[in-house]
Amino acid sequence: MERNIIGRENEKKRLKELYNSKQPEFVAVYGRRRVGKTFIIREMFDSKITFDLVGVANVTTKDQLQNFKITLSQISQKRCKTPKSWLEAFAQLRDFLENSGSKRKLVFIDEIPWLDTPRSNFLMGLEHFWNAWGCTQKNLILIVCGSATSWIINKLINNHGGLHNRLTATLSLHPFTISETQKYLNHKKINYNIPQLCECQMITGGVPFYLSKLKKELSLPQNIDNMFFNKESETKNEFRNLYNSLFNDSEDYMKIVELLSKKNKGLTRNEISEKAKVSSGGTLTKLLQNLEYSGFIRSYPSIGKQKKDVIFQLIDNFTLFHFKFLANNNFKDEKFWSNNWISVQHNVWAGIAFELLMLQHIREIKQALGISGVVSAACSWRSEDAEDGSQIDLVIDRKDGMINLCEIKFAQDKFTIKKDYEENLRHKIFTFQDETQTKKAINLILLTTHGLTNNKYAGIIQNTVTVKDILQQ
Repeated sequence: MERNIIGRENEKKRLKELYNSKQPEFVAVYGRRRVGKTFIIREMFDSKITFDLVGVANVTTKDQLQNFKITLSQISQKRCKTPKSWLEAFAQLRDFLENSGSKRKLVFIDEIPWLDTPRSNFLMGLEHFWNAWGCTQKNLILIVCGSATSWIINKLINNHGGLHNRLTATLSLHPFTISETQKYLNHKKINYNIPQLCECQMITGGVPFYLSKLKKELSLPQNIDNMFFNKESETKNEFRNLYNSLFNDSEDYMKIVELLSKKNKGLTRNEISEKAKVSSGGTLTKLLQNLEYSGFIRSYPSIGKQKKDVIFQLIDNFTLFHFKFLANNNFKDEKFWSNNWISVQHNVWAGIAFELLMLQHIREIKQALGISGVVSAACSWRSEDAEDGSQIDLVIDRKDGMINLCEIKFAQDKFTIKKDYEENLRHKIFTFQDETQTKKAINLILLTTHGLTNNKYAGIIQNTVTVKDILQQ
């Protein structure tokens, strides 16, 4: 039931609108594996679903059609014959729906990319079903869903054939924000302090399936050990399963994210091509686009640079966690996280992961700063002088004549600025102004967990945004 869905207020509102629209609706719901796509559809509509088909992974077209026949027979409570093609299968579905007594007919096809097996002509059958009949039925809502985001986007949203512009709505389901994660944990009677909440988000990425494995009677380090370092953990092969489920030729995708996991500020297209040994042509474009569609990387401009200098950065927390700790651990230490959560290795990772966490909440940061209504662009900056090494984690370039330079720091308590760090910040500001030749006013913002210690060096910071500020947005 809907009451079991934590957060997702905008998604629930949109799905209700589509169901009650009294128009034919063709809706694509997409998002990464484990994010809760199937859960929200089934919880929202439950008994209202007229026909419910789930694709089967890694089987033949014949097997998929047999699965369709079994599903239709069970729902219609009639003996159906196995269709010889998807054209025939959708004709059978049409006959069933026309004789269904329900007022609003909801067809839910889950894991739809798996149905599109080689030479199956699945898309042709779907296209004919919708164009010849479905789009004329005011009482029909067709919802398709799948984890292979690139398939949904390339085959449905950006379709240039018979399904071009046929979707009436799309719904991209993202991992939980840190605020939604807190609500979910509270629902499970788990109460973490701010650094623990951040660390939980920095490991799970706000993916509901991972969060569902947390146990309230265990500490966070104990939970992480059980989830990822225990030999019997059901998530021990999660990384490879995740990428294999989303992409064909998944090794190429994993090679790129592994490369980006070692360069926390990101790489240009040419740098990726050179280091990953992938030609900078259509193949690399496809790989990068699909990774970005699926939410694993982001592309962003570096202020003052040309479009060709766009930076690609890994932003998926779980992927980063995998390469920093799981890839070479081999589960030799089943209490690795409990034994290492205050180590140097942990602290280095936490600094990088917290940057990603803040970059995933730019909207909330702008709201906390009171500039959500100001037209602005979020980007980054790094000095052209390789020896200088100056870089800014987040630059908010505003249309009101100001630029916010954001420093991002993870800390267990209030963050303290010392003399050498204050000198470093002044150098960054000077270098930024010198290289960009900006005429805008510069404000230095600190994004951190608990706030800023008030000492003689703190005055260089004009404003501070804490995790608590973000949770309140």
